[in-house]
Amino acid sequence: MSTIIKTPSTPTQPTAGPPVVAKYSVSVIATTLLRFGLAFTFLWPFLDKTFGLGYSTIGAKSWLNGNSPTKGFLGGVSAGPFKSFFTSISGSTFFSWLFMLTLLGVGVALFLGVVLRFSAICGGFLLFMMWVAEWPMVDHFDAAGKITRSSNPFLDDHLMYIVALVVVASAASVPLLGLGKWWRAQTVVIAHPFMR
Repeated sequence: MSTIIKTPSTPTQPTAGPPVVAKYSVSVIATTLLRFGLAFTFLWPFLDKTFGLGYSTIGAKSWLNGNSPTKGFLGGVSAGPFKSFFTSISGSTFFSWLFMLTLLGVGVALFLGVVLRFSAICGGFLLFMMWVAEWPMVDHFDAAGKITRSSNPFLDDHLMYIVALVVVASAASVPLLGLGKWWRAQTVVIAHPFMR
């Protein structure tokens, strides 16, 4: 005679525990800090050049006082194969507006965490053009004729900022502290991923 052993069935009950708290990884926090740092890097020169806050632009030479925000930098290009091009557009109204709107647009987009891919392209192009204008591969001379050298013959902060823009634009972690998550859920952005 065979015996059948029955095991008592135990109903599964939910276990009570502490509430689940979303934790952010170090990479999410670092990318967010990088995004805000880059936003300030673009917004500060816009504000300083517009209002003449006295750091690189004094009040009398501000954009609001009718001065060109590109004249000082582009007018001072002293070396490189594109020297004549940059000095020729120095002080141009069109390039001044383009420069300032790029600074403002990229800075605001980074601060809010929206349109990051397009902002990385615009900001990266502006930074690349500034790198070309400085042309660190050759010797520069100051007003007294003394050679002033770049601390690195190729890689400077402009190129590193371009890399940082690409990192922020491609990171999945950018929604922290911004409108990125909401922005990426919009129908037009889903249909056109370049707007992310």
